[in-house]
Amino acid sequence: MRATLPFLRPDPAPSTLSAESVLGALAMATLVVDEKRDIRYANGAAEQLFQSSAPILTRTPLAEILPPNGPLIEMVSQAGESDSPMSAYGIVLDTPKTGVRTVSVHVAPIADTPGWLVISLQEQTRAIKFEQHLEHRNSARSMTAMAALLAHEVKNPLSGIRGAAQLLGQSAQEEDRKLTQLICDEADRIVALVNRMEVFSDDRPLERTPVNIHAVLERVRRVAENGFASTVKFIERYDPSLPPVDGNHDQLVQVFLNLVKNAAEAVPSKGGEIILSTSFQPGVRVAVSGSSGRVQLPLVVMVHDNGPGIPEDIRPHLFDPFVTTKPKGSGLGLALVSKIINDHGGIIEFESTRTRTVFKIMLPIVVGEA
Repeated sequence: MRATLPFLRPDPAPSTLSAESVLGALAMATLVVDEKRDIRYANGAAEQLFQSSAPILTRTPLAEILPPNGPLIEMVSQAGESDSPMSAYGIVLDTPKTGVRTVSVHVAPIADTPGWLVISLQEQTRAIKFEQHLEHRNSARSMTAMAALLAHEVKNPLSGIRGAAQLLGQSAQEEDRKLTQLICDEADRIVALVNRMEVFSDDRPLERTPVNIHAVLERVRRVAENGFASTVKFIERYDPSLPPVDGNHDQLVQVFLNLVKNAAEAVPSKGGEIILSTSFQPGVRVAVSGSSGRVQLPLVVMVHDNGPGIPEDIRPHLFDPFVTTKPKGSGLGLALVSKIINDHGGIIEFESTRTRTVFKIMLPIVVGEA
């Protein structure tokens, strides 16, 4: 039971909405603090944001759930001192319970209760991630056009160059043969790169079947433990009641194999840890291209690692082609992952700090399964 505030007492008339019931129905997290900056009310959205129940929050000082020297505490102090509302946009909220989130904040005094303030936090993180998802989709489309162009305009001339180099090498001296062999090797390397990019130009309809996502993750884990991640500790946190994914088994294996390989390369050589988790989160719906309908994406798969995180300068472009932190990486792995998830009608997003990185994939389930 949430604490009932003096100005939030339910109206005795059943046909009249109380202020508390209205605040409780709001999608934005709403807190009410008194003159001592102790929380006196928290709605359902605030419970979800701070991962605590209202009875616990209403016994907690505001400074215990917000960074003490952060911009939110400063806004609350300024609004209390000036007795006037304040708003800010794009504030980064970083706490152990909320994680890193971008929020819009509005702080306003309560006119008939001196010293008390209402704090509203509207999360922008989801909107920002959907915008990034659209950017990733556009990047994949650009790669499709580029791959088709390269396959036609680059591979054919390269075969001619390689053939000419081989002919010259047959009659060349020993020192010159090293140069002609170098030409052949570099031509082969470019062709291999173009072949990898040709995957992006594959626009055939996706062959879908009901896929057990845990079978996919189990196969990926076994491949990793017996190869590139033999020294990494794997932790599985699965929801065994999940319905099947509406997707392509082999492509999903490729997606999670790429993500786990990246994670294995990022974790420390000693104490490296990768957590594979699944859950069911209803409520996420996205528009389908070329249709007026919306698809639910309730099945969530997360890949956590305890590596040093992704450099901030490349985070906005992480799923773009040729973006990589690896000295010998091509930067096509995550671009391909983004394309495959997009082909499934899903969403991929990530969060990264100095001590961990989490990739979150939301996928559709087979229609009729629940």
